[in-house]
Amino acid sequence: MLVSPSGPTRPERVARGIELLTGWGLRPVLAPHVYARHGYLAGTDDLRAADLNAAFADPGIRGVICTRGGYGAQRIVDAIDMAAVRRDPKVVAGFSDITALQLALWRGARLATVHGPGAAWLDERTPLRSAESLHAALTTTAPVTLTADPDAETGTVRVPGRATGPLLGGNLCLLAATVGTPDMPDLTGAVLVVEDVQEPPYKVDRMLTHLRRAGALTGLAGVAVGQFTHCADGWATTVADVLTERLGDLGVPVLGGLPVGHGTKQLTVPLGTPATLDTTTATLTVASAVR
Repeated sequence: MLVSPSGPTRPERVARGIELLTGWGLRPVLAPHVYARHGYLAGTDDLRAADLNAAFADPGIRGVICTRGGYGAQRIVDAIDMAAVRRDPKVVAGFSDITALQLALWRGARLATVHGPGAAWLDERTPLRSAESLHAALTTTAPVTLTADPDAETGTVRVPGRATGPLLGGNLCLLAATVGTPDMPDLTGAVLVVEDVQEPPYKVDRMLTHLRRAGALTGLAGVAVGQFTHCADGWATTVADVLTERLGDLGVPVLGGLPVGHGTKQLTVPLGTPATLDTTTATLTVASAVR
């Protein structure tokens, strides 16, 4: 089922996503309020929560794909029927603001999810390789392996080593906004993945410092750094400089340049499943979220 838990979208944007899903042999079903709009939200909180809960409760629905991020998922996560999620686990895919939903599903049901493009598809940002990556993550039990690009905006962020643990995290802004709520995961022994968009270096510094001061990064196994897209401002300090400084002294392996996030050629990665981060091979390998 295609749902819009956060910001509003348009039918013409989702049409391409429906075309892709249908071409993969899937049968996309639109949630009743998928195109609703309530200001900057995709309908009222009640409507967005109702669509999610209907998808989780329907045994005929085998996957939940969010159309887009934006803002709003945090407003409805406390209304999710976690008992229904636990009774019938389904693949849930999305990224950006959907991180709030994914963190809630991990807390409430230990549900492994999929961090990848939404159904409001843009071929210019997510070309064929991106589509193939999402397809594989949704429909196969094969592990996912991503290779870091040293020329990416975060490609220089690296602390040597090898780490294993469940992959948790997603959008840095949403992770920081989750501190102090029931959905903030215990990251002890985890490989943390972070990415963001349109956040200048000083704001990335602030979010990472917040996480450090809250003790959230204590006990990490490693950090997988994805795309930090359009995160430059007029200062000489780059987002890679900030990430290196605020993550480099944690005493754990760090690998930047991974194609996870808001940038072009975004690839899909499971969340909540066992992962191996290896800076020697410059790879992040993650077990499938498909059951």
